[in-house]
Amino acid sequence: MKIRAAVVEEQGGPFAIEELELGELRPDEVLVEIAASGICHTDLICRDQWLPVPLPAVLGHEGAGVVAAVGSAVTQFVPGDRVAMSYDACGRCEPCSRGLRGYCVSFWEHNFASSRPADGSSVLSRNGELVHAHFFAQSSFATHAVGRESTVVKVPDDVPLELAAPFGCGIQTGAGSVLNVFRPPAGSSIAVFGAGAVGLAAVLAAKLAGCGEIVVVDLRANRLELAQELGATAVVDAGAHDATRAVRKLTGGGAAFSLEATGAPEALRAAVHCLGPTGVCGVVGAPAVGTEVSLDVNTILVGGRVVRGIIEGESIPAHFLPRLFSFWQEGRFPVERLMTFYDFDQIEQAAHDAESGAVIKPVLRMRKELA
Repeated sequence: MKIRAAVVEEQGGPFAIEELELGELRPDEVLVEIAASGICHTDLICRDQWLPVPLPAVLGHEGAGVVAAVGSAVTQFVPGDRVAMSYDACGRCEPCSRGLRGYCVSFWEHNFASSRPADGSSVLSRNGELVHAHFFAQSSFATHAVGRESTVVKVPDDVPLELAAPFGCGIQTGAGSVLNVFRPPAGSSIAVFGAGAVGLAAVLAAKLAGCGEIVVVDLRANRLELAQELGATAVVDAGAHDATRAVRKLTGGGAAFSLEATGAPEALRAAVHCLGPTGVCGVVGAPAVGTEVSLDVNTILVGGRVVRGIIEGESIPAHFLPRLFSFWQEGRFPVERLMTFYDFDQIEQAAHDAESGAVIKPVLRMRKELA
């Protein structure tokens, strides 16, 4: 069948909407008619080849829509189901067996290789030539995307699909870092570096968890203001203040937890050095491959501080996304305040606005009537 998709041809090239041919489903695959897709920082750095995703490719990994068809082995979904799409994993390796799918030993092959991991094939083509798809098991910058049964999650009828789309990556990353990884005791302190979609989702989660001090560090006054409206107890303008000293002062000697969500080495250094004894810094911001950071060894050693990476909020989407949807239904997780909506053909403008910082979470609408 013919679909429309945004194709990136070369490093740094535009998202060009073209007509492509979509092939047959494999037995475990699900065809989703996409209603909406968030644009994530990862989409943009893969377009720019900070991570070497093969091109030409259709990116996008925060899709939501309606199931249009299912493969012969699919049992959990039927056409007409409303679903959100999320990341993929092998499901068989040691981390996957422990429920840590984000650390799958073949995570790259299942998400960044932009092809079916079994044989390197793609469901998309153009004039008989392969176009890379299956980016994070979806390639949702398109009117239709193919996921696997294990990578889609049902969406409640009262949750708009355009709202549900970013839950599959950015929202679950921020919220999951707090609720799944840190699991902060009520009254504890957390510092969030970066008030983008991931950081602000973490702020909302920290409020849900009952954190006593929630300090947000950023350079943009409007984002710091929104952070306060969403639950931050204090904010720090990193352009005007020493963030490490400010966080230590605001948290009475150092934060119990910190989350680095910018990808900037200087922010990571501050996020580590602002911790109190036995504090934990989670790293979710993604810079270019090869980026290094310098840390004072004694800061880590003395006080038993911990620095650890976090992928996808250590979320099992089938279990965690319904939990987040329920928080939204209860009015306690207003992530719509982070989102700005664009028609699909405005994808270049949406990407530009994301990179400039004009918007926090751009969301593309492919089919308004589906949402």
